[in-house]
Amino acid sequence: MKKIFFFATLIFVFNFVLPTSFLVSAQDNHTAREEAEGKAVWEKLQTKQLDYKNLTNDNFEVLGEYFMGQMTGSSHEAMNNMMTRMMGTEGEKQMHIAMGKRFAGTKGGGNFMMGNFGTNSIGWFGFGWVFMILFWGLVILAVVALIKWIANQDKSQTQSKSALDILKERYARGEVDKKEFEEMKKVIS
Repeated sequence: MKKIFFFATLIFVFNFVLPTSFLVSAQDNHTAREEAEGKAVWEKLQTKQLDYKNLTNDNFEVLGEYFMGQMTGSSHEAMNNMMTRMMGTEGEKQMHIAMGKRFAGTKGGGNFMMGNFGTNSIGWFGFGWVFMILFWGLVILAVVALIKWIANQDKSQTQSKSALDILKERYARGEVDKKEFEEMKKVIS
């Protein structure tokens, strides 16, 4: 059972932890450039130099990068890498476009949510953190339940043996001699 747990831990580390850390270090500052472009588009929207109706999907993508950078900070590149692994490059792009459209206020045709990104966004993003904490709590709970279940499997196998079976095993291992075996066998029977 210890071997199973060891291999499960190795699989988890190699599939989820290491790839993300290697991908983050391999970035060429692409995310920071897109965040800067998104910030420029956002500032133009705020000063009315750009109109929401004239924005392209590329504009919304960099806006999404900017907003995501504001939410996740230094974890932004790691989040982008995880999204790319899960959904592919096009899926990650579409996610940023959707985020840009949502947070720039185009749903319903106007700026419904963001007058100032930093202060008005607290309610929206706090709710997402609740689900993230709930998700990871459930994952940890599932792992703990699995470990307990595996540990109980060994106990149940030991408990199902009769006293006579245990005595025979001890005799086979040489822990008791023939005389002791016969005496204990009489007591058990």
